[in-house]
This record gives sequence, C-alpha cells and structure tokens, in this order.
Amino acid sequence: MVHGEVDHQLDDQNPLLRQYHELAELAGSLAHEIKNPLSVIHMNADLLSEEISEADWPGKRRAEAKVEMIRQQCQRMENLLRDFLRFSRLRDLEMTPGNLNEQIETVLKLYQAQADRDHIDILRYLDPDLPLIMLHSDSLQASLINLVKNAMESMETGGQLVVRTYTTPRGIALDLIDTGCGMDDNTAIHMFEPFYSTKNGGSGLGLPTARKIIQAHGGRISVQSEVGRGTKFVLEFPTPARLL
Repeated sequence: MVHGEVDHQLDDQNPLLRQYHELAELAGSLAHEIKNPLSVIHMNADLLSEEISEADWPGKRRAEAKVEMIRQQCQRMENLLRDFLRFSRLRDLEMTPGNLNEQIETVLKLYQAQADRDHIDILRYLDPDLPLIMLHSDSLQASLINLVKNAMESMETGGQLVVRTYTTPRGIALDLIDTGCGMDDNTAIHMFEPFYSTKNGGSGLGLPTARKIIQAHGGRISVQSEVGRGTKFVLEFPTPARLL
C-alpha cells in the first residue's frame, strides 16, 4: 500500500530526549502564564465589540472588523495553548486493566453519524478474544479520537475505514486503515513532530499528543501512507503477563 513504514518509537534513555522533555515542561509553564492575560484580552475584546455594536458612527464597520480579527486570533491562540498544555502535561497515567476493543468502539460510535453523512463505511474486524491491557481510558480514547478524526477528514468524497484488532507476539495491535487522500513521505516523516501541520489553523499538536499517549501506555505507533491510496496506522500495546 505504501512507500515505507515510519516508526515513531522513542528511546527514553536518549539524553537529548530527556532535555527535550525538560524544555517541554518549562514551555508548558510559560504557556500557562500566557493563557491568563490572553483570556483577559479576549474578554475585553468581547466587551468592546458589544459597546461598538450599541453605537452608530461612520467608522463602526471598520472598528467591528478589527475587533473581530482580535477575537479570532485570541481564540486561535487559546486553542493552541490548550493543545500545548495537554501535550506538555501528559505524564504518568494511572492504568487499569481494560479492553482495547471497547475503547475503539466507543470512539467509532462518536463518529458514526458523520460517517453516514459523508458516505464512509466503517468496517470492524475486532478480535473477540483480545487480551486485556493496562490502559487509561480517557487519554487513550483522546488519542484514538485524533486518529479516527484525521482518517475521516482525509476521505472528503467517501470511502472506507477498516478497524482491526489482533494479537501479536509482543501483545496486541490495532490497525486503522483509510482509503483517503494519503500523504507524501515528507509529511509521514514529520507528522508527529510538535507544531508540524498541513491543515490551515491546525495547532500541529494533535498527532504528537496521540503518540505521547500511546507511548505512555508502553506502546508504539507506525504509519504507512501513499498519496491517492490512503493511510494505515498501526498501534501496538504490550500485554502484561499477569493479564494474559
């Protein structure tokens, strides 16, 4: 299906990665400090907009347009900061035994109406005997939501999303295969880098956060893609011996 597989497994023992994590924590603190005054600016822009709308004067439309631009950019920055704080704050998660099938089914139900509307067939091949894994439900579902959302958005004229779970020699795996627009090798290589995005207005933190969540579960994610044919994500998770 594709030109090659890009493996996004990090080596936590790498000193450069440790330094990166330290910088990410510092940047997260800075982002939190920026968030408060930005919220004040946004609130006052809303108040100013209300005052302008109550008056009638020659420059009213130009003033309204400028205030609206300020509001839009504030919203964009608040969304970016929200995504970044989510990315930088992800640390150790409290894991409990859970079923991966149940997690992906919950996410697919969220997108079933959109799939029906956009003529996307969701094909499920879920192993009913899938072993349990240690997971954190909320964060894992957030990761899966991001991947399913991207898959759906790549199929603007309809298509198929194949969802498959199965056991592997090291644990279990989940395949998400879409028949969407696909991506070139450069995008596949950089797609998990923070702030890299091919979408207008995208924060570029959705996929890095998804990868970070998967890694926090002791897992790994790889991607294969080809322009015009589609994309395949493979998520692999270890199965602790005591849960076999």
